[in-house]
Amino acid sequence: MTQYGLLIDNQYCTGCHSCEVACKNERDLPHGQWGIKVLELGPWKLEDGKHWEYRYVPVPTSSCDLCEARVAEGKRPSCVHHCLASAMEFGTLEELAAKMSEKGKMASIFIP
Repeated sequence: MTQYGLLIDNQYCTGCHSCEVACKNERDLPHGQWGIKVLELGPWKLEDGKHWEYRYVPVPTSSCDLCEARVAEGKRPSCVHHCLASAMEFGTLEELAAKMSEKGKMASIFIP
């Protein structure tokens, strides 16, 4: 059986929350429940003392089923489809592992 997952490249997430909104609409999730939630880290001052860093980290929750119904229709999960920064990819674990080797240190793979 082929197992699927998400590759999330946190370096490119802009914090737009499109993935959250798309997931809540797709799954009709109630207020306070998330299929994916964008966590905000920072800001913190960099060593040069002049610049600041801020990171956004999309985190799938236990409510995420990788949009099984959409995927069964040949579509991508809603969060991947609506990601404005193209920071998310959907695929088999083998495909994602190969792509992971090309990514920087801020990428992760989610397996439901």
